[in-house]
Amino acid sequence: MTVFKTFWKVVNKYKGTIILYTVMLLTFGTMNLKTNDINTTFTNSKPDVLIIDQDESLISKNLVDYFDKFANLVKVEESEDKIDDALFYRDVSYVIYIPYGYEKDILNGINPELEIKSAGDYEASLANMLLSRYINVQNIYSKSVDNDELIEAINNNLANSANVNIVSKMDNVKSSNMASFFNFASYSIMAVIMYIICLVLSSFHDENVNKRTIVSSMNYKKYNRLVLISSFGFSFIVWILYTLLGFVLLDDMLSIRGVIYIINTFVFSFCALNLALLISSLTSNKNAINGIVNVLALGQAFLCGAFIPAEFLPEFVLKIAHIFPSYWYINSNNLMSTMEVINFNNMKPVFANLLVLIIFSIVFMIINNFVSLKKQVVD
Repeated sequence: MTVFKTFWKVVNKYKGTIILYTVMLLTFGTMNLKTNDINTTFTNSKPDVLIIDQDESLISKNLVDYFDKFANLVKVEESEDKIDDALFYRDVSYVIYIPYGYEKDILNGINPELEIKSAGDYEASLANMLLSRYINVQNIYSKSVDNDELIEAINNNLANSANVNIVSKMDNVKSSNMASFFNFASYSIMAVIMYIICLVLSSFHDENVNKRTIVSSMNYKKYNRLVLISSFGFSFIVWILYTLLGFVLLDDMLSIRGVIYIINTFVFSFCALNLALLISSLTSNKNAINGIVNVLALGQAFLCGAFIPAEFLPEFVLKIAHIFPSYWYINSNNLMSTMEVINFNNMKPVFANLLVLIIFSIVFMIINNFVSLKKQVVD
């Protein structure tokens, strides 16, 4: 019990650091959630169009009726100055002049040119697409159908539109929020576990503490085992704390997807613990620990996609990131955010990433044991 009490007493000295990284996760995690929480529903936009029909024939009126369905027909005084002002002030985005004799030319197989004025914005582009569609259909049928059937043929063709059915039931916003939160959590978890464990163990490795431990009645192996158990207990609490924050900030944590995020975070926390134990074996100097932890935690956060999404990082950076545990953890989070159906085949890359994290942990343990044995021989 003495080892446990001492361990948590030292941890208590650094509670400010734990609070700091937790507040950072809450702050930036919440900011990411608000950024992702946008409306992705598509709304059909109708451009503001002015049509000046100088022909006033059946065919020209059919063109006006067509635009009336897909655009907002605007009325402006038929003065070029007024029309130019309307374009300038964006009261209208697209102006179509239908010339006199338009129907006659169409029926005679001539493709009359329409005069256009455009504001050059996205609404004008949309109006131009609508006009091009109508003109193309009209030109095709004017050469293949009788004149009295032309309007009906044009309208029947334009009435055919593709029905878009959204079959995906995946909530992209929720999934993206979960990935963003846990990606940033990788920095907080890595920094808190490494920083606290290394500083606590550096206190245990103090020369005076070591001498007291040696002369005490406690078995040295038992002492080391209790220190390891305490370290694992601290890492477990960190994992529980940040998982609970996920439940507070996110909506879908009880789903299968959420459970996989939790498992992935547990394996990553275990990996961070073994890395912390390795660092504490390499050095007990607190200044060196500060530098090592900052370099490893911040470096992984920037290179692996915690701070900057992986899709925005250069390819050579991602290749370098493969040597860090955070890359494989974040890669699993990103895969889960785009996984529409969760089944064994789709989960294979995630399982592979978890295996890599476990291998990292084993490698850190082996190196840690090797370094510890070397130090014992030297001592």
